Amino acid sequence: MEPPAAASRLPSFASQTNALLRKNLIFQKRNRKETIRLIIVPIYLCVLLSVLQRVINNVLDKPKYKCGCKCVNVDGAGPCQNVCGIQYSTLDQAGSCPIPNPPEWPTLLQVPRAEYRAIQDSSKLFTGLPDASCRKSQSCPASIPFTGANETLSTTVMQNLFTDSPLSNLSDYTSISSLLLGTDIPGTSTGFIEPAFVSDVPMYVIQSQCKARDPVTVRVTIDAINIQKEIKCVQGLPLWRNSSRTINEETFMGYRKGKIRGGINEIAMAYDFQDSNEKHFNVLAMYNSTHLNISYVPTPFGLLRLSRSLNAVSNAYLQFLQGQGSGTKMLLQFMKEMPKQVTHLTIDFSSLIGPLFFEWVVALLFPVMLTYLVYEKQHKLRTMMKMHGLGNGPYWTIYYAYFLILSTVYLVLFVIFGSLIGLNFFKTNDYGILFVFFFSFTNLQIVLSFVAAIFFSKVNTAQAIAYLYIFGSGLMAGSLIRNFLEGGKFPRHWITVLEIIPAFSLYRGLYDLSQYAIRASETGNPGMRWSDLNDHTNGMRDVLIIIIVEWLVLLPVAYYFDHASSVGHRSSPLSIIKRFLGKNPTWRRISINEIANNDVHVEMEKLDIIKEREIVDQVLQQRNSGYAVVCDDLKKVYHGKDGNRDKYAVRGLSLALPYGECLGILGPNGAGKSSFISMMIGFTKPTSGNAFVQDFSIHTDMENIYSSMGVCPQNDMLWEMLTGKEHLQFYGRLKNLNGSALDLAVEESLRSVNLLLSGAADKQVMKYSGGMKRRLSVAISLIGDAKVVYMDEPSTGLDPASRKNLWSAVKQAKQNRAIILTTHSMEEAEVLCDRLCIMVDGRLQCIGRPKELIARYGGYYVLTMTTSSEFEREVEDLVLKLSPNTRKVYHLSGTQKYELPKQEVRIADVFMAVENFKKRVEVQAWGLADTTMEDVFVKVATGAQSIDELS
Repeated sequence: MEPPAAASRLPSFASQTNALLRKNLIFQKRNRKETIRLIIVPIYLCVLLSVLQRVINNVLDKPKYKCGCKCVNVDGAGPCQNVCGIQYSTLDQAGSCPIPNPPEWPTLLQVPRAEYRAIQDSSKLFTGLPDASCRKSQSCPASIPFTGANETLSTTVMQNLFTDSPLSNLSDYTSISSLLLGTDIPGTSTGFIEPAFVSDVPMYVIQSQCKARDPVTVRVTIDAINIQKEIKCVQGLPLWRNSSRTINEETFMGYRKGKIRGGINEIAMAYDFQDSNEKHFNVLAMYNSTHLNISYVPTPFGLLRLSRSLNAVSNAYLQFLQGQGSGTKMLLQFMKEMPKQVTHLTIDFSSLIGPLFFEWVVALLFPVMLTYLVYEKQHKLRTMMKMHGLGNGPYWTIYYAYFLILSTVYLVLFVIFGSLIGLNFFKTNDYGILFVFFFSFTNLQIVLSFVAAIFFSKVNTAQAIAYLYIFGSGLMAGSLIRNFLEGGKFPRHWITVLEIIPAFSLYRGLYDLSQYAIRASETGNPGMRWSDLNDHTNGMRDVLIIIIVEWLVLLPVAYYFDHASSVGHRSSPLSIIKRFLGKNPTWRRISINEIANNDVHVEMEKLDIIKEREIVDQVLQQRNSGYAVVCDDLKKVYHGKDGNRDKYAVRGLSLALPYGECLGILGPNGAGKSSFISMMIGFTKPTSGNAFVQDFSIHTDMENIYSSMGVCPQNDMLWEMLTGKEHLQFYGRLKNLNGSALDLAVEESLRSVNLLLSGAADKQVMKYSGGMKRRLSVAISLIGDAKVVYMDEPSTGLDPASRKNLWSAVKQAKQNRAIILTTHSMEEAEVLCDRLCIMVDGRLQCIGRPKELIARYGGYYVLTMTTSSEFEREVEDLVLKLSPNTRKVYHLSGTQKYELPKQEVRIADVFMAVENFKKRVEVQAWGLADTTMEDVFVKVATGAQSIDELS
């Protein structure tokens, strides 16, 4: 039968995108709760940041961190007035006070506490120090090791380091600042206040010898505030060392090793005079900033106190040159900060944790997009859409647009809501930069999700690895990029190389935005602007260039690999890459001679198979064959691995199938039926040979074949959240149906498989039984004007009534179609199929109409008789009298079954012989049947397998 005049035309790009868009909109409507939850994630996170920021602000707004105030009688009479200032503040409060006239502070040395000062050690280190008994009396000196190229000069300078003056001579602020003062408490982060003067701990005067250890109290006036300050004497003990290395070893071993033993040998300060002489002074000063050896916390006072150490040694060198009697001195009495306005202690929490936190927020979209893609891959829905005519272009267009819209809405809400609730990260930086940065990275992330989807076949695996990637790469980027940028020693061009990794480029951009936001909150200046991208310290321009270039490069690469891994190219990503490079390890063409050498078959081909091959040869010589399907010597070989033999799934199959015919393919498991169907639908590539569907080759024209092909796969490929009607509407649109024609086709399809009257049409597929899903899959394969339909065991799992309805639908549909059907039901094969072929071990064993096959391979009657066991011999004698060539095929407990050749017996003779036999012997039951299709199948399959074993 010829096909209808209006043959199926290839659906346009617009038709395909329209069908997929409508399907996705319905799917998202059903999945709207998940989508809404995803979109409100950034809003929730912004609220969380805002709450944390407010909590921090409330803590910082407490009086503990505000400038201290006191009610003071300014004029000595009347009520007191509330006066605020540094003189009324604690160390925590002083930093926020306005200081129009900063006080003068003497610079101090950092002196170890008495219980931690260096003492004699059992090792070769720490020689020249007192034993541990000095710690009990709190009299351990502050040790000052020194070295230099000229020991005499170095020793003389160190002798001039201290000025021995009685503590009783100390009277005022200026007198104490002229001495070498020290303290055993660390400095604060601001230089506006010296904690040694406002705390209760004593201060020290470092001298070569302490004549009296009793402390002296000195009155100090700072900004009209009178302070009583206790000052003690501590001995400064200079110790010569042979090298700076020895000093370093003592310092290191004394700190760490001493702490393990329960005591700490801490050194006050050290000097290396190097090559100093009478003409030039070159000294290396080492200072103590470990603060009781608890932790290393560098503060401005570390360097501030170093200035006193340098001043003391410089003054000692000057006295060495001029002589102590010259009266020449180099003094450093006071230091003071510049005036400042009132300040408020703030911490921009969102900008501080922003880079890592916001990286996770943005990257959270990656596993979401990857899940969408892998879900359709895992359930073979992409394959199903492809086989019904959906091209890669429409698929990419719709999914790329959907991901882009979802990501844009997600990030726009993130930025807008973050700005509305007052996060400086968004408020201070230019919105144009934020949009370009996030939009660029979103496009790159979409492309990366398409690339990653190639490597996964399970949703759970893809999700687990995706989340591990975003959290792990975020932590790694936060650790490396931040340390490299703030350390300043890592080459900047290598940082740029690291930014080729998407997670690192995202972190770098967020890091720069957060730094500009922090600076803006501290200084009041605006955040990042476009003009700032020209700054060499700003990495945003490089990041944008890297992201955009990566996106443009990976976009075609991702499209190619996605196409190569889709239907018709089922292979691993590694093999795809090798094929892209011109190497093809997974499949190769095999010549007929090679097949012959590996497959010795001793049986001559049957006449029906030879005739079918002749028809194929005649059809192939015509330009327009008029046949729906023509297979020309189709072969499929699965090459063995790890020393295993090759598997020959299909061996030279030749078929010609006209329109209006249903061809049934029978065969045992492993016969090659599914391999044949897979080649015809483009799921796998043939090893050799070719096939033509409506004169289109399966090698080069699968896109045209898909437009007029319907497939009912062996396993149902359905969306759980869509209804049966929505499935048919989607696939109908892919077949160029629309409007009233689509509605009519959907209604007829549902009615034909008994899904309309039962109300199942509007139920989601997740609520379907297995039989209902099977019927829906058949309806999908028949929707539209599909001229060739492949059905792989369509009635599996159906009850008898549903099976009958399904058969009626298939018989009605085959009037203008060619249907290829595989089944294990002989009844189904006889009812539906115009012709049947039997495959065994990849070969076509026979082909013809059911009655022809039964007549050809079933030339016998089957006689079944049940008697008592003692009459079994008489039954056998009876049958042998009817035909000497009778063959017994069954025998159990008095029941025997025999095959009687049709050419040797007549039915009337059998009935007459049995009636006469019943007069002599009690026959419990008997029957005579013609050969069934099942008998033919068993006979052909068993015979072919026996021949294969012999060969």
